[in-house]
Amino acid sequence: MERYMYTSLTPLERAEDLLRQMSLEEKMAQTVSIFPMFTMMGLDSVEMSRNDCRFGIGSISTLEVRNLESPEAVSDYQIRMQKMVMDQSPHHIPAMFHMEGLCGAFIQDALSLPSGVSRGSGWDPELEEKLAQVVSRQERAAGITQILAPVLDVTRDPRMGRTGESYGEDPTLCAALGTAFTRGIQKTQRSDGLKAESVAKHFLGFHNSMGGIHGAEGITGPRQLRELFGRPFQAAIAEAGLKGIMPCYCSFDGEATSTSKRFLTGLLRDEMGFDGIVCSDYSAITNAYTFDKLFDSQAEAGLRAMDAGMDMEWPNAFGYSDGLQQMFADGSADMAILDRTVLRILTTKFRMGLFEHPFALQGADLRQEFADENDYALTLQSARQSMILLKNDGVLPLDQAIKKIAVIGDRADNVRALFGGYTNVAMTESMLAQMNSIAGIGTAGEIIYNDTPVATYPGTKVQIDDDPSFDQVVIKQKPGCPSILQELKNRLPEVKIIWAKGYPIVGTDTSGYEEALSAIQEADLAILILGGKWSSGSIATTGEGVDTTDINLPPCQEQFIREAALLGKPLVGIHLDGRPISSDAADEYLDAILEAWAPSEAGAQAIVDVLTGAYNPGGKLPVSIAYNAGQIPVIYNHPNGSSTHQAGSIGFADYMDRPHQARYPFGFGLSYTTFAYHDLTISPESVTSEGTVEISFTVTNTGTVAGTEIAQLYLQDVRAHMVRPCMELAGFARVSLEPGGSRRVTFKVCPSQQAYLDVDMQWTIEKGTTHVLVGASSLDIRLEGDFEVNATAYIEGQKRRFYAEATVD
Repeated sequence: MERYMYTSLTPLERAEDLLRQMSLEEKMAQTVSIFPMFTMMGLDSVEMSRNDCRFGIGSISTLEVRNLESPEAVSDYQIRMQKMVMDQSPHHIPAMFHMEGLCGAFIQDALSLPSGVSRGSGWDPELEEKLAQVVSRQERAAGITQILAPVLDVTRDPRMGRTGESYGEDPTLCAALGTAFTRGIQKTQRSDGLKAESVAKHFLGFHNSMGGIHGAEGITGPRQLRELFGRPFQAAIAEAGLKGIMPCYCSFDGEATSTSKRFLTGLLRDEMGFDGIVCSDYSAITNAYTFDKLFDSQAEAGLRAMDAGMDMEWPNAFGYSDGLQQMFADGSADMAILDRTVLRILTTKFRMGLFEHPFALQGADLRQEFADENDYALTLQSARQSMILLKNDGVLPLDQAIKKIAVIGDRADNVRALFGGYTNVAMTESMLAQMNSIAGIGTAGEIIYNDTPVATYPGTKVQIDDDPSFDQVVIKQKPGCPSILQELKNRLPEVKIIWAKGYPIVGTDTSGYEEALSAIQEADLAILILGGKWSSGSIATTGEGVDTTDINLPPCQEQFIREAALLGKPLVGIHLDGRPISSDAADEYLDAILEAWAPSEAGAQAIVDVLTGAYNPGGKLPVSIAYNAGQIPVIYNHPNGSSTHQAGSIGFADYMDRPHQARYPFGFGLSYTTFAYHDLTISPESVTSEGTVEISFTVTNTGTVAGTEIAQLYLQDVRAHMVRPCMELAGFARVSLEPGGSRRVTFKVCPSQQAYLDVDMQWTIEKGTTHVLVGASSLDIRLEGDFEVNATAYIEGQKRRFYAEATVD
């Protein structure tokens, strides 16, 4: 047996031994991926891939296995593909298989999770870890070991169509949830020992692009990249051992991230201590060469990327192709660059256990690993926790005396409306759209099926998706999953429920108003399903590559609210989308607003649970909500002297036509009960840079029903030598209480949480006063106090703390 097959050696030792034996061709094969298709006239995707794998392959995309009928079919495919790869590899090196994981596996019967921003609204790292374990377990069962999650992007611009993939605008919240998800993916292993690893995305500052446009030039400086956008990545690396990174498409200060040694080696590896592998976002090297117009040839683009620290090119070879191989062969490129890259890839494969367990499970073993009767309860819990009650004048929960409800909205009886981008449902239905906007697959905006004109919503370019083939996607993937209308009828059999479309998801169409207004006139109460379509391609109003300049409700919905209000009936709005609701009419005229985001397969149940009072909503906004696009960015943790803290300096307190303040602030969310905060203690009041401060207080349920409060701790650097945020989230805790009940919350705060980069870019814990703010949102502060850091200290950025440990007694 070859030495590299000895399991007693470390993964690195095994990789070093194998690398010494490999040919140039076999090394190059390890740096690339293939993207097999399943829809080409019934052709065998394994045989179609044979030539591309003639020396083996590094990784294989499984995006298209969503077309297969069952986990068994996916397993059979993986085994056939893996055998072909290993048979052709001179050293029988197995491939890694990679799959998205943000909202669950792209496999029939896999669990679908609420969107990232939905789960950000639940503020629950413990649940996030459990959800990640389900995703990891199901993908590992099918032989998939590279899971493209979590999304660690900090989002601050709702114009960008991928807003809903992120946990939110705050780096501490994103760090806590993203670290938990990373830990959940990587902490367990398959029954036979196979391990999966996270590939977190999108490194770095992806959502801070010019104009809110997907993949555009980044407008972020080096200090903000590290302090704000880098915090979730650094936390996942330092605290959860994150082993995979996917860089973003953006360029910064003249460099494309995917070809930047400054980013991928200097920042990621040298500063942040990352020791895993870096995998390109789909066609990112192509993008740098073709659209950023970098370098003189494909081969040079590939060499620059590999030298920068990009270990694998996905989904197909462009820069890492024959031209680059020839440069290594003739000595014009340093072979040490390739060897370093391949060594990382091989180490990863040995670490995963792929050489011992390269194949998917089969039969009873597959089903036992894949299916768990408790999985649905987890996604239901997440969906419930994601519900944010933004407004309620007492109309919710629904009065049992109500006899007739009018349900209005194009998506009220559409199950697909519950599934957001990067769920299996949304990704599959998007391929039925006339135009594709999924980055790296074909060309964005390319007609991919036919050039037959399709109907669009009046006043827009958005394709009407009323063809039965779209609904067949969700019928196949989630049979029996109810729409909101169906769930209401099932749960309220004594209530007469009438439905009218009223208005579409976008545009100016008012042709359904008359029928809908008549239905409301007859009813005791109306429920309006609001928002757009979160998917991809020409059927979407938001999604990957589907950006906008208008973040408000579409005119057809905004106007309808105003006309419905004239009838004098109670109006409840339920908002489904990938960006938050922003509407003057909703704020003024609706009696209740429920932000439901994209709650996935348990969404209808969770929504009706809240409407009926079976579940008391406790979600809190993970983003601040702007009045309109002209106010962007509106964020709670803006720098001192900016936004709401600019007044009294060099201008008026507000815009000429709008407040500086957000429409709804970060951390906000109502409940069917009320909570009081009292008895703040801070100990000690003076601490060293290496010490710990305990901040404790009591939360009491002062209402008449049980509920959960998300208590939030913010810190404020009173005086500093650099401009600091006006306040920063430092910790949070979910506090569940019966009526009249009280619990004591304690946060353990380390001064290094407040470390910042000084003028010389050194991580600094600065001597001085820290102001403590405790409350129910960033604007609803209930308790305040102070502690002192008694000496300045300098630390390594990767060794600082990222969020306060919380206990609830």
